[in-house]
Amino acid sequence: MLPATAPGDNRDMSTSPHRNDDTVIRHLLTTPATWAVVGLSANTQRTAYGVSQFLRSTLGHRIIPVHPRAEEALGETGYAALADIPDGTAVEVVDLFVNSSLVGTIVDEAIAQKDRLGIQALWLQLGVVDEAAAARAAEAGLDVVMNTCPKIEYPRFRV
Repeated sequence: MLPATAPGDNRDMSTSPHRNDDTVIRHLLTTPATWAVVGLSANTQRTAYGVSQFLRSTLGHRIIPVHPRAEEALGETGYAALADIPDGTAVEVVDLFVNSSLVGTIVDEAIAQKDRLGIQALWLQLGVVDEAAAARAAEAGLDVVMNTCPKIEYPRFRV
């Protein structure tokens, strides 16, 4: 049972904190898939670019950049939003490199595009946390990994 909140504590205690599932992490790291990376631009200095290179070159994933500027990155056409990715494109994982304040909207879009794109999981990068959005995604049948990075998890699983 969740502890009662203290006076003045405004946290939402209606849901327990999300816990990452090692089985899900291992599956996402070892199963070749297409990852839509929200926040990936052509800026090679950004963490999203380096991690996306790792996902592609080390793990063998196809990367689809999703960024408001719809820039090409890593040789792939970019899209401004998940809804702009063409029909017939399978996207198994949506990887979020965005400010936590933007997560809820993107998770709702992923849920709305789930059936059309075949989305199965969301990966919220290190420092990207939204418990309510994670709960909505899980309720919609999506696997959720939150507040970690594939490059951190990869050696842990000795994949």
